[in-house]
Amino acid sequence: MWFSVLSPHFEQKAVMSQTVLPQTKSKNPSSSSKTAGTLPRLKVLLAGPRGFCAGVDRAIRVVEEAIRRYGAPVYVRHEIVHNRTVVEMLEKKGAIFVEELDEVPEDAHVVFSAHGVPKSVPVEAQRRNLLYLDATCPLVSKVHREAERHYANGDPEESRHILMIGHAGHPEVVGTMGQLPPGAVTLINDAEEARTVQPENQDRLAFITQTTLSVDDTAEIVKILRERFPNIEGPRREDICYATTNRQEAVKQIASSCDLMIVIGSPNSSNSQRLREVAERSGAPRAILLPRLDDLDWSVLEGVEALGITAGASAPESLVQEMVQALSHRYELQIEERSVKEEHVTFRLPFPLG
Repeated sequence: MWFSVLSPHFEQKAVMSQTVLPQTKSKNPSSSSKTAGTLPRLKVLLAGPRGFCAGVDRAIRVVEEAIRRYGAPVYVRHEIVHNRTVVEMLEKKGAIFVEELDEVPEDAHVVFSAHGVPKSVPVEAQRRNLLYLDATCPLVSKVHREAERHYANGDPEESRHILMIGHAGHPEVVGTMGQLPPGAVTLINDAEEARTVQPENQDRLAFITQTTLSVDDTAEIVKILRERFPNIEGPRREDICYATTNRQEAVKQIASSCDLMIVIGSPNSSNSQRLREVAERSGAPRAILLPRLDDLDWSVLEGVEALGITAGASAPESLVQEMVQALSHRYELQIEERSVKEEHVTFRLPFPLG
């Protein structure tokens, strides 16, 4: 069955089982000059799950609830999640985004982003009498606790030097490495660094990972580290979060069936960038990252008969709906949703909001 429009109503929840509903064609097509009866056909494969994860949903709710309880403005250190649409939505409600605490007035309310912060940040907030709320994703906090466990307060009999697999400069990496004193963690950016790193005590090592990495790339790096350092200790449970894993698996399932894959997400979103890379590696002839519809160069769709669409864990479902709505004005759509797993994960709000 061919149809053109998604249901205009959408809701963002931590449960990511999205359903696409057909409707009749729009009476007000876009700038395309083709009439409804002559629109070219386009198959759209929607990857599921996609979009918001439970950690992102929780972080946004923290900011919204803080504004509701304490009134505007509420300051947020760093983007709460890496998505401009989300940031702009929260700004309209009364959030003010800053990069460092010295931009926050005395006695103000401040929220720490979902990526986590170094220990020095809440210490500084307490010194300045700022009321702070920690919106760090619980799965990132789990990695923080793992790092502390391996470090064992620097006890030479118990402590292990930590190799962190992640991307230099990413806020999550900065926050995780900032849980421990300088020198306690060495960052491993890629397989080449895993092959060449030379820790001082190779018998007392552990590894942790950023939560938003490529599953396949990380597996390669871990394999190299385990081969080089047989006594290295790993996480008790996988560090790469469920949402990252599920979204990458969903992309793998549809990539080879697409002429083009569009990943809706921001350029500074690690999990969105990894989805684009996974799509290309999994058989999509081309994959692009699209922050929002206004950024789309429609010429990329020339010759495309099957289009895959997914969204990073920090991208709202509204952007997917907007994308498909715009496509329906130019094409007669056949929409198929392929879901590899349903997600029913939720996280409670932090004290004192929860």
